[in-house]
Amino acid sequence: MSSLESNSTGLGSSPALVVVDMCRGFIDPSSPLGFQCDELIQANIKLVDKFKQMNLPVIFTTTIYRDISEASVFRAKIPALNILKPGSEETSFLAELSPDSKDILIEKKFASSFFGTNLADDLRRMNVDSVVISGVTTSGCVRATALDSLQNNFLTTVAEDCVGDRDLNAHRANLFDLQSKYAD
Repeated sequence: MSSLESNSTGLGSSPALVVVDMCRGFIDPSSPLGFQCDELIQANIKLVDKFKQMNLPVIFTTTIYRDISEASVFRAKIPALNILKPGSEETSFLAELSPDSKDILIEKKFASSFFGTNLADDLRRMNVDSVVISGVTTSGCVRATALDSLQNNFLTTVAEDCVGDRDLNAHRANLFDLQSKYAD
């Protein structure tokens, strides 16, 4: 078996942080979508604080379903997604890891933070050339967001210590694959 040559693309001169789905529904182990991730939460708090100290854009994403017809096939595949309703505890953020008035909040319906949202337009409007991705889950929404970030022609970095998954093997395999083909 041969390996694919892969180069690091690095960060550009104008990065933004996209914090994927760090709302209670995905980070509370009592939620059907959540898992134990206290270290991951602390790492995200530090990364968000660092971006804010450097006056760099921070974008938070959350998944919310306002209507029964939204993402109906996805929700049929993963019925636990039905808990993600507007104003629910599951779509709320921890006080120390929540968007403030300067941040952008993206409401999404699917795995990618780009698909069906204004994220790419928002990033271009802010003259962002690179995206750092943190959050959950590595094998799902983080992966989909990283892939779409690259496909929108942004230099893409996955913050390895700031992403996590319910399944450690899936986490490792997806980090390896993302680094090999799509992101730093």
